Amino acid sequence: MTSKKETVWYKVLSNKDKLPEGRVQTVTAGHQGICLTHFEGKFSALDNKCPHQGGPLGEGSIENGLLRCPWHGWDFHPCTGLPPGGYDDGVTTFEVKEEGNAVYVGIPEEPVHEETVSDVMVQTMVNWGVNTVFGMVGHSNLGVADAMRRQEKEGKLKYIGVRHEGAAAFAASGYAKLTGQPAVCFGIAGPGATNMFTGMWDAKVDRAPLLALSGQVNTQVVGTGAFQEVDLVKAFNTVAEFNHAVHLNSNHSELMSLAIKHTLIKRDVSHLTFPDEVAFTKKPAKEKAQTPENRITPFNISPPKEMVEKATTMILSSKRPVIIVGHGARFNMSSIITYAKTLNCPVITTFKGKGLIADHHELGCGVLGRSGTPIASWFMNESDLLIVFGASFSNHTGITPKKPIIQVDFDPMALSKFHKVDAALWGEISETLEILEEKTKGKTNTTDQRSEIVERWELWKEEKQSRLRDNSSKGLSSIAVFDAMNQTTPENAVIAVDVGNNTYSFGRYFEPIHQSILMSGYLGSIGFALPAAMGAWAAQGHERPIWSVSGDGGLGQYLTEITTLVKYNMNIKHIVLNNSELGKISKEQKAAELDVWQTALKNPSFAQFATNCGALGVRVEKIEDLIPAMEKVRDHDGPALLEVITDVNLI
Repeated sequence: MTSKKETVWYKVLSNKDKLPEGRVQTVTAGHQGICLTHFEGKFSALDNKCPHQGGPLGEGSIENGLLRCPWHGWDFHPCTGLPPGGYDDGVTTFEVKEEGNAVYVGIPEEPVHEETVSDVMVQTMVNWGVNTVFGMVGHSNLGVADAMRRQEKEGKLKYIGVRHEGAAAFAASGYAKLTGQPAVCFGIAGPGATNMFTGMWDAKVDRAPLLALSGQVNTQVVGTGAFQEVDLVKAFNTVAEFNHAVHLNSNHSELMSLAIKHTLIKRDVSHLTFPDEVAFTKKPAKEKAQTPENRITPFNISPPKEMVEKATTMILSSKRPVIIVGHGARFNMSSIITYAKTLNCPVITTFKGKGLIADHHELGCGVLGRSGTPIASWFMNESDLLIVFGASFSNHTGITPKKPIIQVDFDPMALSKFHKVDAALWGEISETLEILEEKTKGKTNTTDQRSEIVERWELWKEEKQSRLRDNSSKGLSSIAVFDAMNQTTPENAVIAVDVGNNTYSFGRYFEPIHQSILMSGYLGSIGFALPAAMGAWAAQGHERPIWSVSGDGGLGQYLTEITTLVKYNMNIKHIVLNNSELGKISKEQKAAELDVWQTALKNPSFAQFATNCGALGVRVEKIEDLIPAMEKVRDHDGPALLEVITDVNLI
């Protein structure tokens, strides 16, 4: 025998005059949607869902004495909920009472929540340490969103609601690039999911672990051309290493565990899509949320012995070795720099690896390649051995194949990817370094290149000072902006950068100390900087200052995310170089001997826009105002934007 549920009363209208005779409106009693009607002098409460397709009756109207559903015109009596004609598809009604000038609705006490498929999967996700989500809640992902809400209420999950799902994916990618751990981007079926595609590709090609979760239309209408129906498994086959729909009879917790395991081990993208009815379904009685305990292997892979012996011989015979580090070496720099000191050799970074060693370090030689400095290329050209850790050998970097090369990487497919390498060491960097140190300790006979490093830096500093004197009536130079950043940016900041001329100039002129740099490397996607800074803030915003840098074209892609910064009080400082042009594209058109066409931009006042959003906005047009303005932005407690008017020709 079941006990009768108690009635719980909710005030749904404080002033009866707000709902005139003959009108209806939607109200909420607890979690129950109510269509409140005022008809023939009486207030009545009906279930807000039309029994036909769930149309919101509270948005309907009373016509000819009947409540008409706004979607398809089905009629019901405004007080009893019964349809005309004696049909049995009426609407549930609830008790109503009036006290004073207020109206109350009584609904049965809500049952205790029973765990759903979404609950067990989100709990598994959190158990694996994936606890940060960037996304947008919508009609086809409400079941998953509600499971996330429960985890957030328990303090186990951080959810950041964004203005565009593309920003969610870039934020998750930025989070992963900084921490090496996956975050989640989250969208609805159809356009919400497809909006995440670019950011998912950014993570994939830069080997950043990312988990994408999407809603989906009900399984029973898949294939019928239903509203917002997209075959998301097929759509994401190219970008997601692990890519599946969640079914009613899936092994739900195992499916989530495998999705996360793929992101961690393969440093790739996983995607799960939840049909709407599956997301709300009660979980199977025996199913429990999983944990990573004994489910993932240690990553301390040692390289093959024959390659170690070959590499050892090469190092011991070298006089002028150079170490090159890429983004993949970011968690091993202390060991790499220690080893570089024993070899007395320069340390060069790829552009994605910018900041892994300070420009002011006695062995630091800056960035190699198109975004780099002549120091790095000079030492590479003068070397007799290149020892490369965690770099991809992209054309942008320009690591010469004409020198003897030792390459260390965790991914065997990355070894000798574009050309043959003399010693390819498949192994985890710290493990491999330990072996090389043991094999070569006290046996090397290298030239101490420190004095040459000093000389080369002096030459480059003189060149930069010469360029710093360039001026224009149209705006400031890029070098002036980054010279100011050298003087004002906190040493431990995380800096997310965009693409374009502003980023090339950042590579040349910004001199990192201990800052971490995030960028859209292989994909080179415009608009990356601000959302990636949001990801960095979610990961380390309470520990480190978070900055981002873009051109006006890049900021325009996700400009409204400034409201997200304000909503969550993200203490992010954004520097925008505004030259009213897609300058990199203009440059490419000229290089191709074409007319410059369709690269001019019509911009708002970005500083005023930031102010209107509730952030600090500052605009600079004169060089003498630049450092004071940057200091003001830096010291502001909260999100801030500095707009610098620049000349497109002074890069």
